[in-house]
Amino acid sequence: MREPIGIPALDSNYFWLLPVGDAPECQAGDVYLVDPGDAGPVLRTLQRENLTLRGILITHHHWDHTDGLDGVLARLSVPVYGPDSVPQVDHVVKDGDRLELPGLAVSVMAVPGHTLDHLAYFQPAANDAPPRLFCGDALFAAGCGRLFEGTPAQAQASLDKLSALPDQTRIYCAHEYTQTNLRFALSVEPDNLAVRQRLGDVDKLRARKLPTLPSELALERTTNPYLRTEDPALLNALQLPLDTERSEVFAELRARKDRFL
Repeated sequence: MREPIGIPALDSNYFWLLPVGDAPECQAGDVYLVDPGDAGPVLRTLQRENLTLRGILITHHHWDHTDGLDGVLARLSVPVYGPDSVPQVDHVVKDGDRLELPGLAVSVMAVPGHTLDHLAYFQPAANDAPPRLFCGDALFAAGCGRLFEGTPAQAQASLDKLSALPDQTRIYCAHEYTQTNLRFALSVEPDNLAVRQRLGDVDKLRARKLPTLPSELALERTTNPYLRTEDPALLNALQLPLDTERSEVFAELRARKDRFL
């Protein structure tokens, strides 16, 4: 199974193409698309790589994940799967649904917090491919999305759900925010050697203008502060009592990150 293709676009987005042409029921070059915020880069990539779009998955309604829908659909008539808050979605999906599409099987997970309608799509391990998670802005490499609509408790529950996936799950989030997220994490825990090491690795990648994604869930559990809200070392660094509710720890982290420059 071939690796997903990240299309860099806008200020920091990645639109992901999922190749499925090696599935028996698909043709070479068949792909699915996640969160097209701009039609131009998508259409150019499809043409340049000689790819055939089979469908679109949407994680949530924000413009940088949906503004390319009309432009793509004007050229290519394909089904669109996602929350009912997006007008172009013609196949509404919800938590617990399992999509069995030609060449692609994914489970749908509701992960409110960043927005109330936010979904993630989990692709189990198959053949020689690891499990994959397409999670929009719910979970970032070393971070998570700002809370525009949901509550800290909702976001914490959503991250707990994602953190329960297999260690080897590769994280295909929607933004190249890893470097800034790690700088924030290190500002919170300056003595965290795992975070410091990862930031050094990421700095080298970004100096060469290379992507830092996908990440892996095992790595996120050790370096993403939002997945460590029960960790005594983090609580001590935040100067919070060890019995602080995890959603309150999340809220403190998120508030600090929102002020971080």
